[in-house]
Amino acid sequence: MCGITGWAAYDTDLTQHADVLAAMTDTLSRRGPDETGTWLRPQVALGHRRLSVIDLAGGVQPMEADGVTLVYSGEVYNFTELRAELGPQNFRTRSDTEVVLRGYLRWGAAVAERLNGMFAFALWDSREQKLVLVRDRLGVKPLYYQRTPDGLLFGSEPKSILANPLASRVIDRSCLQELFGQTKAPGWSLWKDMHEVPPGTVLTLTSSGLRSHRYWSLVTAAHPDDRHTTIETVRDLLTDTVARQLVADVPQCVLLSGGLDSSALTGLAAQAIPDLRTFSVDFTGEFIPDELRSTSDAGFVREVADFVGSKHTNVILDPTALSDPSLRRAVVSAWDIPLGLGDINASLYLLFKAIRQESTVALSGESADEVFGGYPWFRTKATHTFPWLTFSHSINTDRTAVLREDLDLDLDSYVADQYAAAVSEVEFLDTESASERQMRVICHLHLTRLVRALLDRKDRMSMATGLEVRVPFCDHRLVEYVYNAPWAFKHFDGREKSLLRAAVRHVLPQSVADRVKSPYPSVQSAQYVTALQAQAADVLSEKDNPVFSLIDRSWLHAAVGSTSVSGPVRQGLERVLDLYHWVDLYRPTFAL
Repeated sequence: MCGITGWAAYDTDLTQHADVLAAMTDTLSRRGPDETGTWLRPQVALGHRRLSVIDLAGGVQPMEADGVTLVYSGEVYNFTELRAELGPQNFRTRSDTEVVLRGYLRWGAAVAERLNGMFAFALWDSREQKLVLVRDRLGVKPLYYQRTPDGLLFGSEPKSILANPLASRVIDRSCLQELFGQTKAPGWSLWKDMHEVPPGTVLTLTSSGLRSHRYWSLVTAAHPDDRHTTIETVRDLLTDTVARQLVADVPQCVLLSGGLDSSALTGLAAQAIPDLRTFSVDFTGEFIPDELRSTSDAGFVREVADFVGSKHTNVILDPTALSDPSLRRAVVSAWDIPLGLGDINASLYLLFKAIRQESTVALSGESADEVFGGYPWFRTKATHTFPWLTFSHSINTDRTAVLREDLDLDLDSYVADQYAAAVSEVEFLDTESASERQMRVICHLHLTRLVRALLDRKDRMSMATGLEVRVPFCDHRLVEYVYNAPWAFKHFDGREKSLLRAAVRHVLPQSVADRVKSPYPSVQSAQYVTALQAQAADVLSEKDNPVFSLIDRSWLHAAVGSTSVSGPVRQGLERVLDLYHWVDLYRPTFAL
């Protein structure tokens, strides 16, 4: 796992800008703490930061062969088979990086269609003087770009692009609509004129311009199997995927929450490797059930760890650490956007930081809910908008309440337009009933919108600590297969994720196999809320701070003075504090 960045320009001699390339590359040092590499030619500059995982000695980048130079981030899990197909005698290293490079030399950009994995990479093909940017099917690994007058800037994170003096730092109304609308609009990056390379896409830059080719999307097809065969196929795919994703030359572990998803991966991983390490997160103080979590994770975690015999570590966090402003600043910097999730992000960052002391690679149960239909709103069928935006909890309350009244973002219209655009991409079978079509829409929305936001969060929090997190539930073979399975199969026993429960029950204690979904935990301490109010009071004291170009001062004053902070107010304080640190870190220009 690594970080990549670069610059292509057809009318500028980039060999004169080594300092700029170095600055762009250095912004990604946390993604790749082990090595740095740069490559400069008149028309292209490539930068790479490496986290060594496979072939520690041989996988140095940028990597060159036969007129093509590659910078690559991610893991290709079928690299052994591809290496055999390409002819092992042609290879200088054991790395999956070289498989991607030599695969491109054999198949061109169509190499992307042969890769099983999570990846984002850039190739400069000097034979045709073109830059090729490629992103994996589900969007597990990030990749951004911004056009320049004579070329393009790109990077694993916006901060690497912003380190170039040519980059724009403008925030306009449309940028804020998505920030507060949270629909995960394709291509959105927060910054005006900066874009995310869409998942499953190849971008090709030449002196004639930029072309885009979508090499993968969710395809609707008739499901050929009965329920029993479907369960067996899911079991086989998951078993194979977990085994593939446990290949590494560094210490590995599994993130274990005690829920069905992470426990399933733990059980399968324990069958594949001895002395499995597992990690979980918890908070000091007594567990108090809330609107999202009816049971504590701790007991289920212990059951799974004992059942599989893993060496388990429970990372305990306290409110003082979670409310530390320097931690918030680190989290905002890691994600580049002020999303306002507060302790949910901060605790994940601290968990990953603790894991990184002992492991370099971790398996995560992320995306199982999107693939198998695990959220409660899957069973609230008629929504006419993004289902996760209709679910009642504090994160989903009026996200614009903290904003100045004159910032009319018209989020209702924006979200409605995004919903219509998302639904227009769904393909149906002629034989599907109205109910089946509705469930296909909901599944499609989750796999093309919500999952991308969660994968982005996972990537940013983990890579900021130098930890590679792999996501077996995002194997495209599994996603394609389960997407087309009838909804009746996905909840055949009346519970969420029926297919997954049936497929992995053999590796789980019964209590966990039957456990209802419990979301990622959040700190429940009143001390934490008091700390938020104190920090917000400090923001109020800075009368001329540019954050008040966005924030309603009267709302913040009332929130700071409240003696009983509700969930929505707490969430608003999180948003304000994230915005405060983001404005200070990135110095945006507001064009509102």
